[in-house]
Amino acid sequence: MKAPLDVNGLRHVAVIMDGNGRWAEARGLVRTRGHRAGVDSVREIVTESARAGLPWLSLFALSTENYQRRPRHEIRSLMALLRRFMIRERPTFMENDVRLRTVGLVDELPPRVVETIRETEELTKGNGGTVLCLALNYGGRRELLDAAKRFAVDAAAGRLDLEAATEDDLARRLGDDTMPEVDLLIRTAGEMRISNFLLWQVSYAELVFTSTCWPEFRFPQFEEAVATYHGRIRRFGRVITEEER
Repeated sequence: MKAPLDVNGLRHVAVIMDGNGRWAEARGLVRTRGHRAGVDSVREIVTESARAGLPWLSLFALSTENYQRRPRHEIRSLMALLRRFMIRERPTFMENDVRLRTVGLVDELPPRVVETIRETEELTKGNGGTVLCLALNYGGRRELLDAAKRFAVDAAAGRLDLEAATEDDLARRLGDDTMPEVDLLIRTAGEMRISNFLLWQVSYAELVFTSTCWPEFRFPQFEEAVATYHGRIRRFGRVITEEER
């Protein structure tokens, strides 16, 4: 019998879901077919991660750059797909105790999409299992800028002592102050960069890159990435003892 996913010591896995368009183009399909195929990977990985007890799973669904620069017809298709996913997956979220959260400039998305997202967040807010955080219209630099602005406002208002301020004081002003630091960051489709994703939270993350495009990245590949994580020694600047080697 296959061993279950080992989530021991894992609080937060983040995934840059890359390669939907390339997967479709390699098969002579329009790019939007790749996005639709990628939904199946999302569904499988979210469901199995929740069953395994992973505390937090973040998926980079749409960057601010992509939202602004991709062809409008592709963005319209993505928005329709996102809304349909939110509605159809609600029973799965409830069955598996998944709570939906979002980061990014979500309120700048089309109103009907925003409404569906907020409804799903409200529906699942009482769930106590895996937190599924979707990064939508998201950019890490913008998140840090907004946090710095809140930091400055609080300091000017006397709510924050600059001399005594710590990294935690800034972290509490990020887009979601409940989000734990990322332990493992996975990126699909062969690119080896973090693309402005969770810049603060991935500071000490282990990185796993795979050439597999997102529509073909399923739970077995996710398990392999987690196994790679468990095979590494996280130093955090310290010297590793012989017992840890």
